[in-house]
Amino acid sequence: MRILFSSTPAHGHLLPQLPLAHAFRERGDDVAFLTAGGLAPVLAREGFDLLPAGPTMDVLVADFTRETGERPEGEPSPDMVGELFAGVRVDRTADEALAAARDWRPELIVTELADCVGPLVAAALDVPVANLAYGPALPPDFAAAMDANVERRYAERGLTPRPAAHYLDTCPPAMQQDGWRPPAGRLPLRPEPHGQTRTGQGSSEPAGTSAPADPEPRRPRVLVTFGTVFSAPEVLSPILRELSRSDLELRVTLGLTASAEDFDVDHDRVTFVGFTPLSELLRDTDLVVTHGGAGTTLGTLAAGIPMVVAPQGADQFIQADRVAAAGAGLGLPGGMATPEGVAKAASAVLADQGFRAAARTVADQIAAMPSPAEVAATLAAEQAPVA
Repeated sequence: MRILFSSTPAHGHLLPQLPLAHAFRERGDDVAFLTAGGLAPVLAREGFDLLPAGPTMDVLVADFTRETGERPEGEPSPDMVGELFAGVRVDRTADEALAAARDWRPELIVTELADCVGPLVAAALDVPVANLAYGPALPPDFAAAMDANVERRYAERGLTPRPAAHYLDTCPPAMQQDGWRPPAGRLPLRPEPHGQTRTGQGSSEPAGTSAPADPEPRRPRVLVTFGTVFSAPEVLSPILRELSRSDLELRVTLGLTASAEDFDVDHDRVTFVGFTPLSELLRDTDLVVTHGGAGTTLGTLAAGIPMVVAPQGADQFIQADRVAAAGAGLGLPGGMATPEGVAKAASAVLADQGFRAAARTVADQIAAMPSPAEVAATLAAEQAPVA
């Protein structure tokens, strides 16, 4: 089979698709990605071909701001999400994407929750779609705003939206929105942290597997990761200074552009690491302090590690709310995500083993979900020609 993955040009949208892409490739299928050329280094490391189409996310945000006069910062509104992802991105990307996909001739297109380009391409090529949800379902008002914005783009091209044949649901029950009803075609899909070791037929080692217990007590190990977009030194430095007042072993991810020297902290008390697969960062970690990106959130919970979520934008406010609802950590919405608030929450989560127990419950739910290899086999069997 020829499987084309279509993604919003951002690490947080792309990385959750990789486990399923690897599973298809391990079956012997042809796999490629459709997204901005700026993601080429990530896909090259993973060994996947790229069909470059459209600008990177920073260009899209700049265009959005110029056209609307708004900046997509803080807690998003449905109108902002709809215009950015289903309006500006489609306008800048769809035609180039369609030309590239038509030449590649996919038999199945796998999109992700915020990607409106892949479904439009699928409608034009009359190819089935599987929509991968990288976290809790979008609230109905956000989904409606995206649908309304993209409807005109279909009409301009004489296309009719094609319903997704499958909703690939990576969200465990404990993290799902209250009152959510599974859509038709739902297939649970076990989320895996980026870089998790894969062995034979797409199976994998448990994420975040801990080494044997240390012979002597040690300081709590805390991973601070605000992803590749929200890890600005001016945001993280005050948080790190406050956390370093406690007796913690702090490890901090740098994002894509910063260096350790950019951070105004006591460097004897903080260890910085460059871009590293999440599966490696989670080993022997007691707590994750994060912005709440979907991949980071589900990857951390798959390892049974409790969290403090200080959302900065996008869907991170949803993640913060659901982590708190599951009892697997504390979410700090609005004005609560101050350096003092983050440090206080970290101390509270480390002191209460109930948070770790709840995180283990979520991890057990994730472990029981079908693996990427199983889901790839199911999708491939549906597309196989009838003898």
